[in-house]
Amino acid sequence: MRILVTGATGTLGSALLPALVKAGHQVRALSRAKRESRGNVEWVWGDLISDAGIADAVRGVDAVAHLATSGRKGRGAVDVPGTRMLIAAAREAQVPHLLFTSVVGTGSAATAYLRYKREAESLVAGSGLGWTVLRATPFHEWLDRRLGELASLPALPVDRSVPWQPVHTGEVAARAAELLSGGPAGAVEFGGPQVLGTDELVSTWLRARNLRRPRLPVRFPGRRYAVQRAGQFLTDALPKGRITWHDYLFPPPPALSDDFASEHTASPTSPANQPEQDPDLHVYGGDEGYERPTRS
Repeated sequence: MRILVTGATGTLGSALLPALVKAGHQVRALSRAKRESRGNVEWVWGDLISDAGIADAVRGVDAVAHLATSGRKGRGAVDVPGTRMLIAAAREAQVPHLLFTSVVGTGSAATAYLRYKREAESLVAGSGLGWTVLRATPFHEWLDRRLGELASLPALPVDRSVPWQPVHTGEVAARAAELLSGGPAGAVEFGGPQVLGTDELVSTWLRARNLRRPRLPVRFPGRRYAVQRAGQFLTDALPKGRITWHDYLFPPPPALSDDFASEHTASPTSPANQPEQDPDLHVYGGDEGYERPTRS
């Protein structure tokens, strides 16, 4: 299959591209910056905000994986208008399958970001195309970055009543690749293997990062945390991921192989060798997760 991936330079996109290549697919990756195509990844230019290049990007593909998002600070420019334009182009090109990535809890509409995601889900479901909506719980990597941003505080605020179900990005990518290979599946949820309280989440992270910070018991205010406290950001759907928060923070040493050198040399197209100043990274990205508690 030839599969177009939007948001290909983001956290999930960087994991999905190699997963699709490994599964034997031809991959077309959308970027707002010019990139050189290599191997089974064809980079194409396009902009989901202006609609430039989108018709050409979807032409001749068997499926579209729509990962691009404006994030919580982007006012839905990609999630809603961008999704609408992508659907129109996909219908014109008669693309058989559109997979859209979302987050568990969109039905609560607890934040503007969740409302944008819910509206985009509705657009996809009513598109007339074969469709899949893959809703995931917060990524390990996202939570790790957010906790790192809070590390400068003298104490970390902890609401023990707020549950989390973090999942590894690589496992979400593998699930997306499986769904793309299997055809339209409707709404699907995917979460991590365990539910943690905020106290355990933070204390495990502090140990992993060799940091000593007091944990300040608080009750996070606002509708967003009330909804999360009620468990609406959790899922019982099967299958689940297998990599726990502890496993992510304390990964086992890799087993050495006979081809150690080749396995541990980053390819020119690997995320490790991508430029840091990529415009996509500042426009497309953002997942619900740990944040400074604010009043709503």
